[in-house]
Amino acid sequence: MLHWIINPGCVVGDLMGMLPPRVMLIERNSSKPIDERTFIPCPHCQTLHPGLKWSNQNKTISKNWFGLYCDNCGKTIPCIANLISYTFLGLTFPIWIWFKDKWRAKWLEKQKVRFSKPLKLTISETKYQWWRAGLIWGFFMYISMVILFPFIKGENITQKGLLIGIPVWTVGGFLFGYTMKRILGKRKSKVAE
Repeated sequence: MLHWIINPGCVVGDLMGMLPPRVMLIERNSSKPIDERTFIPCPHCQTLHPGLKWSNQNKTISKNWFGLYCDNCGKTIPCIANLISYTFLGLTFPIWIWFKDKWRAKWLEKQKVRFSKPLKLTISETKYQWWRAGLIWGFFMYISMVILFPFIKGENITQKGLLIGIPVWTVGGFLFGYTMKRILGKRKSKVAE
């Protein structure tokens, strides 16, 4: 969670509404993958939701700007956001505060529709395309580190830097994607007794 708060790259997830909950429970004594062992409690109705409820396979992983929607009580489960997002929201507060309640009401109506459909709460049989996820991550890091940050700092963006960044962030992306594949697909080899 600390990573999500301080990493500037996580702003992209915030903009897409892919916020992690403040409280997440992980079952320790199980051989299931971590996605199936993760549960998110609703602080309002005490319902323990499977983490897969807000997943890519259900198309509910994004658009959670106000929190995670609890389909049991209709309220939202609090989430954490990135420090840069908090700063941006603080600076733009005088603009959006007038529309917040209206936007939230519309968002809640859309969430009721999204979660009224049956959700798949087991891992999909489709394989994780680690190389694709890695290339997407590498592309965002290339744009951020080679173009955006030097531009913000007032440094020159050189052709040499642009060309060197391509193989560096491509390899970095593949390593990131493969690491995520190993972490997300890892099963506990031994169930604690």
